Amino acid sequence: MVDIMNKKLMVNRIMVSFWRRPKRLSLMIPLVYFLVIVLTVSCSSVILHRIVWHSAQTKINEAALQTVSSIETNVRLLVDNVNNFSKMILLDVNLQRLLRLGDLYADINTQSRVGRDLHNLIQTFPNIDSVFVFDRSGNWFSVGSLHTFFAKARVEDAAWYDEAVKREGKFLLRLNDGGTFADDRGENFVSFIRLIRDIDDTSPLGILVINIPQSAFAEAYSMLGGPGGRLFAILDERHRPITAGAAEESHAGVLEYLTAYFADTVAPVSGMEASGFFSMAYGGGEYTVSWKVNEETGWTFLSVTPNQPLNAEQSTLVLFALVLLVVNGIVFYVSSIIISRNVLNPINQLLTAMDSTGNETFVKMDTVPNNQEFGRLFAGYNRMIDQIRQLLKRIIDEQNMIRKAELNMLQAQIKPHFLYNTLDSISSLAMSGLNDQVCDMLEALGNYYRLSVSKGREVITVGEEIEMVRNYLRIQKVRYRDLFEAEYDIDEDCLQVPILKLVLQPLAENALYHGIRNMGGKGTIKISARRGDGWLRLAVSDDGVGMPPEKVRQVLESSGNGEAGGFGLKGTMERLRIHYNGTNEFRIDSEPGKGTTVTILIPTGEEGAWKH
Repeated sequence: MVDIMNKKLMVNRIMVSFWRRPKRLSLMIPLVYFLVIVLTVSCSSVILHRIVWHSAQTKINEAALQTVSSIETNVRLLVDNVNNFSKMILLDVNLQRLLRLGDLYADINTQSRVGRDLHNLIQTFPNIDSVFVFDRSGNWFSVGSLHTFFAKARVEDAAWYDEAVKREGKFLLRLNDGGTFADDRGENFVSFIRLIRDIDDTSPLGILVINIPQSAFAEAYSMLGGPGGRLFAILDERHRPITAGAAEESHAGVLEYLTAYFADTVAPVSGMEASGFFSMAYGGGEYTVSWKVNEETGWTFLSVTPNQPLNAEQSTLVLFALVLLVVNGIVFYVSSIIISRNVLNPINQLLTAMDSTGNETFVKMDTVPNNQEFGRLFAGYNRMIDQIRQLLKRIIDEQNMIRKAELNMLQAQIKPHFLYNTLDSISSLAMSGLNDQVCDMLEALGNYYRLSVSKGREVITVGEEIEMVRNYLRIQKVRYRDLFEAEYDIDEDCLQVPILKLVLQPLAENALYHGIRNMGGKGTIKISARRGDGWLRLAVSDDGVGMPPEKVRQVLESSGNGEAGGFGLKGTMERLRIHYNGTNEFRIDSEPGKGTTVTILIPTGEEGAWKH
């Protein structure tokens, strides 16, 4: 409503200014022409600037694609070197003899010689982190970095195993190996994987895995920094970052945003063309992003160039064009003064008629003009009044739609948040083999979403809302068995009272995560519902860590300013404020070390705000 009033006041001010302008058209017409000239010059300068800017971006993209091609070539050379290194390993006589035995540990002396040979080879290839060899019996040994280790029970369990066998000796590349290997340093690495075959009869003998560290790929662009702080990134076939780097630390934050934006937005639309570029705004700056896709590996090579101001030659061209526009504008302005003198009398008659319109109303013109030209002018004025009225009506309708969309958006934010935590809990139980608890949590999750969907209704009964909270705490109880207990104090008269759905569940979640879990001991969450004196009173209490008065005041003030605030307390307060038109009350009583009580008061009378 505040936005509607502001727009009405703005329209009124425009109209008041229109009616109260000076009556001497000898000044007004030149003034209008002057404004037209200013607008024309401004628009022309913007268009000219965009044309010149697009030309500069095209040149930037051409230079960036050359740089990206250089990075692609460097990466290809790195992979070729690793491929040659792998061929030297595959042709090692001792390794062939050892793998033919079917057991890497069948001959310790031979195995020792193989390890020594591999160690010597790694010394000549500094871009290799570690080498793993697997035989057909499930045995394996490694040479190289101690930070990389085999994380599976069997190599056959690796996600890439079947594909490596089907390739019959051709190599494949996988980022972080799909979880088969792990690096305790938390760094990215690319695994070079290929089948080891007998050099005599080409029968399969085992699997060779060569892990290439992230730093090796970073060297592909380490010497290619450009002006203004150019950034580079290499993405795998699934658009996950292999490595990324920036010439300036101030631009490093762009890369994380860029990779997600490219994978989610640009790649699906472009259909992963061989190359291309687009503009991107981030952190107050503008960037030109160029990419090129390697057909063999499916990897994407990115170059991000901060857009620089126009160079001196381009700026001079823009300035010269603007000077011409200004000179033409001055000539046009002088001509307008001469023309205005010939229309003073008829325009004065029109102004007299227009002064009869009040400051706060929009009245149509009823005066019958003396000539055809002014008849058209009066008709245009009447059309303007009709359009203003229609505009005000459309503004009110749009505000109602925006208000409805805002409510739906805030409500939709809660569901993915809860689903993420629940699936995380189910995953942990499944990995622990607790199948009964997995089934219990899945049943509770199904009940929760059955009630949450509620056939598309946004208003449900208190009984349904309480049932959703029971299912939610039932799920959390499985996850935090000894962390909390739940108590319910529900008045039977409240069960059929209509209420905005998904109100209590975020508060119960907030009590669990921010109240009890941070306490370090077992706590209690209490849900209560009472009805009386035309109000529904809902409360969620916990005996957790509580909040200081400053924090309580901060939460209440942030909601009062109309900020959505995210999940939990702030999000619930905003949803209630929107849905009940501010007629509800929201209270927070908290004391550090003694817990928090959140109370919601909702009108329940026949004319209650929920009826809207």
